[in-house]
Amino acid sequence: LSPAPSLLHSQIAKEVAKLLDMKAQLGGDEGKQKFVLKTPKGTRDFGPKEMAIRERAFKAIISCFKRHGAEVIDTPVFELKETLTGKYGEDSKLIYDLKDQGGELLSLRYDLTVPFARYLAMNKITNIKRYHIAKVYRRDNPAMTRGRYREFYQCDFDIAGQFDPMIPDAECLKIVHEILSDLQLGDFVIKVNDRRILDGMFAVCGVPDSKFRTICSSVDKLDKVPWEEVRSEMVGEKGLSPEAADRIGEYVQLHGGLELIERLLQDPKLSQNKLAKEGLGDMKLLFEYLTLFGITGKISFDLSLARGLDYYTGVIFEAVLLQQENQHVEEPVSVGSVAGGGRYDGLVGMFDPKGRKVPCVGVSIGVERIFSILEQRLEASEEKIRTTETQVLVASAQKKLLEERLKLISELWDAGIKAEMLYKKNPKLLNQLQYCEDTGIPLVAIVGEQELKDGVVKLRIVATREEVNVRRESLVEEIRIRTSQC
Repeated sequence: LSPAPSLLHSQIAKEVAKLLDMKAQLGGDEGKQKFVLKTPKGTRDFGPKEMAIRERAFKAIISCFKRHGAEVIDTPVFELKETLTGKYGEDSKLIYDLKDQGGELLSLRYDLTVPFARYLAMNKITNIKRYHIAKVYRRDNPAMTRGRYREFYQCDFDIAGQFDPMIPDAECLKIVHEILSDLQLGDFVIKVNDRRILDGMFAVCGVPDSKFRTICSSVDKLDKVPWEEVRSEMVGEKGLSPEAADRIGEYVQLHGGLELIERLLQDPKLSQNKLAKEGLGDMKLLFEYLTLFGITGKISFDLSLARGLDYYTGVIFEAVLLQQENQHVEEPVSVGSVAGGGRYDGLVGMFDPKGRKVPCVGVSIGVERIFSILEQRLEASEEKIRTTETQVLVASAQKKLLEERLKLISELWDAGIKAEMLYKKNPKLLNQLQYCEDTGIPLVAIVGEQELKDGVVKLRIVATREEVNVRRESLVEEIRIRTSQC
């Protein structure tokens, strides 16, 4: 009889172990502590306040795109890996590849331009003006404080089709000018250059063809680092001759307007290069159109602008916000790029089986950086941001009026009025009014015994505390009139 207790013990131990195992699988208290609550690196959540700011900016951007006659499209968030491969030059290493799921190698989209080109080629579209606002993904190590992320929105506007030179290109620059002016982000400049001018310049300066792209990416750093550093990178790391680097230096430090274009057209070396001459001719035409649009005050022809992406073929541009450091500094300091784009005439042809080309020019608005600026500005100004659009709170001053409130709020909703009420049977009037103060609701519709008898609703204007009796049948119209003034 003696072994029985130890057998019992081992059975109990087994059962306890089983229960503990089940508890671990179900995620007991211990499991909770190990779980890290955070968003993945390079991403963030957006609360109601941030979303209100975003929606305001999106509204301005979309209304501008629509004003210029754009249609809207959408494409999948991932593409076949081969669709994206070889389109981004040195940046290809930042593409997010997905695990093979069922025989297709996929990658998350890196921008909206390559999917657009694929869409055009696939549907044999040769003429479209479209905008596309969606998230894109880059496996970057981003400085999130500067508005850079691994997941972020792009707002693209593109004109595809065979048109007379520089008319669509000028419209893209006008769009950037309109959006940045509308969002009131402060002073800005739109730098413009042309891939052909760059390539022609490299050729006359003695850069071998094989080094064009890599030297281009060095030149592109000139907005962030001084010429001396760029020069030593070209010579030291990229093996360019010091003489060629110095010749490039003479050009890339130039910026101006029509007078600079005229001067370069007379330049003994550049004017002999076919590509550069073509590019300068188009640049002159572009500036003539921009003068007619009345925006040349914010445009700078800048020979250092190189924009890293491989697919550009003609005009390239970048909008930069300027910040006056202090009163003593004449030269404004750049805060960073908020829009960019250019002409890419060869990209659609890369997807077309017959290599048919569809000329395209487009612009991408860097909304994340714009959002960071708007957020910082609103924080500094301590302006109260409304996160809802509620026009009226349906309230009662006495008890036992829940049914009447529900009837009235239903009437208002059915008439398209944005209305709320507190989810309590008998809320205190003070609490209801306080809710309006806290959330910025401009009006309160108060139902009471007397009002119901008289067929009226007491409408209270929260800001002035003024109260007026409004006939029930006129309430919707009265709310519309009063909130359109808010």
